[in-house]
Amino acid sequence: MYVPEHFREARVELLQEFVQQHPLAVVVAMTADGLNANHIPLQTKLTADGRGLLRGHIARSNSLWRQVENGAEVLAIFTGADAYISPSWYASKREHGKVVPTWNYATVHIRGTIRFIDDAQWLRDFVGSMTDLHEGGRPDRWHVSDAPADYIDGMLRAIIGFEIEVSSVAGKFKGSQNRSSADRTGVNAALHASGRKTDEIAELAPGSTPV
Repeated sequence: MYVPEHFREARVELLQEFVQQHPLAVVVAMTADGLNANHIPLQTKLTADGRGLLRGHIARSNSLWRQVENGAEVLAIFTGADAYISPSWYASKREHGKVVPTWNYATVHIRGTIRFIDDAQWLRDFVGSMTDLHEGGRPDRWHVSDAPADYIDGMLRAIIGFEIEVSSVAGKFKGSQNRSSADRTGVNAALHASGRKTDEIAELAPGSTPV
């Protein structure tokens, strides 16, 4: 991924927070048939040095686990908010007119090596932890035990788990950091006016003057 220094984000704690907020990743792998991409919600735990593990599962009918060997390198792409940025939002348009459109976005790329896990207890524990993570705080939260045990057993037999051992993490938060303070304030105001949520604006115009 091309990352100009303006947009580079290397603070692991912020990258961890980002992937927790945007857990649906595109997992890209090279197979004998070419590139293979799957959209998979992942459970991510990064260590302070930018390593760690990603965990997920796929359907047993998904050929990925047969096409990719354990230890193969894969790439997980997490994406956040994005927005077209109009030159009309910049104060500098009124000053000299030397502005063009761009697109702001936030993404984290995590590389690592994958291994597939076909173990009933591991899958049961993983599905339980993922459920607790995403159901937590809901007033009518669902528990794995809410479904009949034989039904859950059948569903677990229909999936394959995996872990990705992280080798590198790259964050790119492209949020007009290369523009003047006045231009960034204009971007912030326009995003607010368009109805974007506060957390989205925090990704699309980080550090800009709030409106």
